[in-house]
Amino acid sequence: MSRGLRREIGLLGLTAYGVGTILGAGIYALIGSAAGIAGNSVWMSFLLGAFISSFTGLSYAELSSMIPKSAAEYSYAKAAFKNDLAPFLIGWLIIFTGTVSTSTVALGFGGYFKGLFGAPIVFASTILIVLLSTLNFMGIEESSRLNILFTITEAAGLLLIVALGIPFLGRVNYLETASGLQGILRASTVIFFAYLGFEDIANLVEETKDPERNIPKALILSVVMTTLIYVFVAVSVVSLADWQELGASCCPLAYAASKSLGQSAFLVMSVIALFATSNTVLILLIVTSRMIYGLAREGALPSSFSRISKRRGTPWVAIITAMALAASFVLLGNIEFVAGITNFGTFITFASVNLSAIWLRYRKPEWKRPFKTPMTIGKLPLIPLFGLLSCGLMVTQFQTDVIALSVFIMFIGIMTQRILTKTKAKSEKEG
Repeated sequence: MSRGLRREIGLLGLTAYGVGTILGAGIYALIGSAAGIAGNSVWMSFLLGAFISSFTGLSYAELSSMIPKSAAEYSYAKAAFKNDLAPFLIGWLIIFTGTVSTSTVALGFGGYFKGLFGAPIVFASTILIVLLSTLNFMGIEESSRLNILFTITEAAGLLLIVALGIPFLGRVNYLETASGLQGILRASTVIFFAYLGFEDIANLVEETKDPERNIPKALILSVVMTTLIYVFVAVSVVSLADWQELGASCCPLAYAASKSLGQSAFLVMSVIALFATSNTVLILLIVTSRMIYGLAREGALPSSFSRISKRRGTPWVAIITAMALAASFVLLGNIEFVAGITNFGTFITFASVNLSAIWLRYRKPEWKRPFKTPMTIGKLPLIPLFGLLSCGLMVTQFQTDVIALSVFIMFIGIMTQRILTKTKAKSEKEG
C-alpha cells in the first residue's frame, strides 16, 4: 500500500512558498528586460501580470478545495474532461517547463556566483541543483524552514531597492512608455515569469494542514503581497536608473542600487540575488518532483516514480528524476528565451485550469466547494472565464520560435502518452 505524504505545512509556510517562488529569479533577472520594453511605465506591466494571475489564482483556489491532490493541474483536467490525453499533456508541460525553469534559474545563480567568486557557471549551477535536491529529499519541513529564511532575504533586497529609490521619486514621468500600450502588454509576457509560483501551492495540498482553508488563503496572500512589492520596486528602479540602461544590464537591480550607493550596493544586491535564485531553484525542484510523484500515483507515469522514502517520507525517485533532468538542461543559458517557453506553457496550463473550473460547474454542480469563486451568471463563473480569455490574449503575444518549440514539446507529449497507453494495454492483456 502506498504511504501518504506528511502534513507538516501551515499557512505561514505555504505563503512563504508562494511569495518565495514569486520573488525569485524573475524580478531579479527580468525587470531590466521588461523596463527596456515598457519604459518608465513598467509598473503597469506588473499590475497587468497580477490582474491575470488573480483570475487564475482564484480558479486554483476553488479547484484545490474540491480536489485536494498532488499533481493539481493534472487532477483538475482529469476530473473535468473525459479523456486521458488532456490531463497528461498538462502534466507533461508542467514537468518540462518546471525542469527548464529550474535549469535557467540555476544558471542565473551560476552567473552571479562567477561574478563574485570566479567559479565556472555550469559547475556552480550543477552543484546548486544537487545540494538543493538533497535538501528536498531530507524532508518538506526542512525545505520549508530554509525557504522562509531565503524569502526574508530576497524580500529584504527588494525593500532595499525601494528605500534607495525614495529620494529619487518624481525624477521621471512614470506614464512614459517605450512603445505605447503594446509595449506594456509585451513587457507583461516577460515579467509574468516573475509571478510564477502562486499556482504551485496547490501541488503541496497533501502536505498541508487544513488545506481547504490554507490553500486559498495562501494563493491570494502571495499574489497581493508580491504585487505591492513589485510595483514599488518597478517605480524605484526607473527612478534610480534610465530604463534604457536597465534594459541593457544583465543584473538590473544591482545596477540600479549602484546608482545610489556605488559599488558596495552593487555587491550587496549581487549576494542577495544568490539567495533569491537559490530559493527559486529549491521551490521549483520541490514542485517538479511532486508533480512527477503525483502523475505516477495517478497512473500516468510508471509507478516506480511514486516511491516514497520510508525514513524521510519524501518521493525519492521523483526527486532524483527532477534533479537529473534539471542538471541536464543547465546548458540552456538564455534566460529570456526559456522564460518565454515557460510562460507560454504556463498560459496553456492556466487556460486548462480555468476551463476545468468552468466545466466542473456544469458537470459536477453537486461537488462540495469549500471555496467558490464569486460572480456567476447562471452556472457560468465569471472569474474563471476572465482568466481563460486573458490567457488566450497573452498567448498571442509570444514570438514564433517560442510558440513553435512549445508546440513541438506538446507533440512529443502526445506521442509519449500514446506509447504509455499502448504499453499499459498490452501489459493488462498479457496479465
